[in-house]
Amino acid sequence: MRIGIVCYPTFGGSGVLATELGMALSAKGHEVHFISYQQPVRLNFHPNIYYHEVTVQNYPLFDFPPYETALTSTLVHVITNNNLDLLHVHYAIPHASAAYFAKQILKKSGRDIPFITTLHGTDITLVGRDQTYAPVVTFSINESDAITAVSKNLREETYKHFPIEKEIHVITNFVDTSKFHQSDKEHFKKMLAPSGEKILAHVSNFRKVKRVEDVIKVFEKVHQKIPSKLLMIGDGPERQSAEELCRALGICNDIRFLGKQEQMDEILSIADLFLLPSQYESFGLSALEAMACGVPVISTNVGGLPEINVQGKTGYLSDVGDIDAMADHAAYILGDDDTLQQFKDAAMEHARTFEKSRVIPLYEALYDAVLKEYKEKMEVV
Repeated sequence: MRIGIVCYPTFGGSGVLATELGMALSAKGHEVHFISYQQPVRLNFHPNIYYHEVTVQNYPLFDFPPYETALTSTLVHVITNNNLDLLHVHYAIPHASAAYFAKQILKKSGRDIPFITTLHGTDITLVGRDQTYAPVVTFSINESDAITAVSKNLREETYKHFPIEKEIHVITNFVDTSKFHQSDKEHFKKMLAPSGEKILAHVSNFRKVKRVEDVIKVFEKVHQKIPSKLLMIGDGPERQSAEELCRALGICNDIRFLGKQEQMDEILSIADLFLLPSQYESFGLSALEAMACGVPVISTNVGGLPEINVQGKTGYLSDVGDIDAMADHAAYILGDDDTLQQFKDAAMEHARTFEKSRVIPLYEALYDAVLKEYKEKMEVV
């Protein structure tokens, strides 16, 4: 099968999932073509993988270069030149509408191609609901040949806020446990926590929805009870405010801001607890990757997080903004080594239920079903 994957190339969950999916498909013999404005951060070389860059020209006339138009034209060229069988676009804005436009252009020349849209979160719950985008988002999702969402919650949110006329298939995010697993990085741990302090970690793009200041506040309370260090991994608009808060609280010596990192499996292997106090998470891929490395999770109880973080088993869930409850739960897990190990073991075991090998066949089955239906329609025409 020749598959085109359209995604954002960043560290966010949609780009990571799309990249991991494409690499897994290529390993199974499919020819995969990535289309984006930059090479995805986790994309590795494979003989079955191709990368096509979307180039946007800057003209004095445009305050904002028309990326969607450039993407549409690139899709037309890639589909035509490589005889793709289908497109799989990740994150509705603007990828689904670009796929629809490309499909209509190709129809004029007697070529047609089905496209699948995967919804990831803020394309539905935040950006997509803005009336500036909502009509186009609704239309392009409904024009998709198939729709998937990464959690049951996201499917419900989509039906709640958009007049979607088609079935939305839930295919969850997944984790590659051959990469994300508990490994011996004791030498790294001793460098960061030379006196045996517990290590807490947070990973995100540091947007407001991630509530990174809550991470600092939770850590400050835990730090008062238990010798500990905090690793802040990622970057974004809220990083400066988080750094200012740690200085105001006088705990900067025990917090490291590591910026964007690619070897997340190695970093998570030295962590004892993962903090994710987000306002909303459609799924929480970073939490799942932490769990696969044997790291229990303290998170909010929003979106798809209750679908992966099992209360009292793999970690704890609390209301958004409930700093005290999150800190108390964190201190409970970290306060006793036997308790911590029980949570670590349970987190790792539960993460295996989201193993890559279980999820990839679901996408392949959907691809087959879409192509079969598409071919039947073409035969009728």
